[in-house]
Amino acid sequence: MATPYFFGLGKRKTSIARVRMFQDGTGKVLINDADPKKYFFSTLTENALAPLALTDFKKKVDLEVQLEGGGKVSQSDAMRLGISRALVLMDPNLRSALKHAGFLRRDSRIKERKKPGLKRARRAPQFSKR
Repeated sequence: MATPYFFGLGKRKTSIARVRMFQDGTGKVLINDADPKKYFFSTLTENALAPLALTDFKKKVDLEVQLEGGGKVSQSDAMRLGISRALVLMDPNLRSALKHAGFLRRDSRIKERKKPGLKRARRAPQFSKR
C-alpha cells in the first residue's frame, strides 16, 4: 500500500503543477524525477519552495512534483501555489500565514488572443507612407 499524501494543484498561465506532499519527511524534493537545482535556474527554486520556508516545513515534508506546460518561471509559480494548497490541507492553521503572504492566490493573467488584421493581440502592422 502506498503512503498517504496531501495533494495540491497549482496553475499559472499554461503551467500545471501536481504536488504530492508526504508528512514526516526529510526535506527531499523531486521535480519530474529530477533535483530542483537542476530543473530550475537562478532563484526559481527558492520561489517555488517559499511556502515551506515561511511555515518552517522545509525539513519536515517530502515533495514529489509533476510539472507540465508553460515556461520555467510560470512552472515555479504554479508549484508554489500547489505546495501552499497541500500545506493548508495538511494543517489548516497555516492558512492565514500563507494567505497573508499571497501564496494562496492564483495569478489569473493569461496570454491575450490574437485579433484578425493584427500581428499579435494589439500590435498593428507597420504603417508605410510610401
